Amino acid sequence: MTRVAAIDCGTNSIRLLIADVSNGLTENAAQGPLTDVVREMRVVRLGQGVDATGELAPEALERTFSATRDYARLINEHGAERVRFAATSATRDASNRQIFVDGIRDLLGVQPEVISGDEEAALSFAGASSVLPATGEDAILVVDLGGGSTEFVLGDSSGVIAARSVDIGCVRLTERHLRSDPPTAAQITAAEADVDAALDLAAQTVPLDRATAVVGVAGSITTITAHALGLSEYEPDRIHGASLDLETITEACTSLLDMTREERAALPYMHPGRVDVIGAGALVWRRILARMETVSNGTIRAAVSSEHDILDGIALSIRDGE
Repeated sequence: MTRVAAIDCGTNSIRLLIADVSNGLTENAAQGPLTDVVREMRVVRLGQGVDATGELAPEALERTFSATRDYARLINEHGAERVRFAATSATRDASNRQIFVDGIRDLLGVQPEVISGDEEAALSFAGASSVLPATGEDAILVVDLGGGSTEFVLGDSSGVIAARSVDIGCVRLTERHLRSDPPTAAQITAAEADVDAALDLAAQTVPLDRATAVVGVAGSITTITAHALGLSEYEPDRIHGASLDLETITEACTSLLDMTREERAALPYMHPGRVDVIGAGALVWRRILARMETVSNGTIRAAVSSEHDILDGIALSIRDGE
């Protein structure tokens, strides 16, 4: 066992996983090769305004640096031997990302990596598939719905078949279109047009019609699942692995999209940092699943939620020396 620390810095949140990673088979197949020591998430909204300005805002940088200071203390306290920091969509898009890179390196003592969309997709699949049952020849589509981008990864038991990262996410679409509370019909139509265009782009690389199952990861999708399940609090154990029919998921997405900010904030499983962007996340997930039902000729009738995602993939990549 090796103790590692993985940090995933996205458009909306920054997350830390300190885990003991095994080099062989584990007794608990559901757990996979990672044993959590610490798993934390902070909403820092690093991507605030990036879609419009092309730059990371000073206040967003400071929120991210503050969280990284806390994570550095936890990493030291728990004796992680190796650390990897991966930054995704917002940082890729920012013209002043060197300020971010220098600040993280000074705080953490490691060089942060601004990873490509393709690598983000591969890491998401590795994390999600690490706790999925073997699927044989069946192809699974993993959808990682983030704040600034969404990754589509088709893979099977042998690994990734095709992947594409596209620039749609809950923060980006909220800032670009969904400005009213709740959003207007015209705003929803404009956002859906962006999602449809992004799906067309993803389909140029990823043969969506080959998928026999869909797995959704990241906070927007797991929160939608909590809403669909009617939970009294956020319960990862009930959310992880939950398979829901598309009609149930679509109804939950529409409900969240139609709510006011105040109504969403009152939901017992809603993280405060997701209140203002979950409507856009729901819109994206609803549109993706409608496309998957269409391209599969109705054979895909459900989707699975996974609490394991790119963060787990980053931790596994440390073990594998990537």
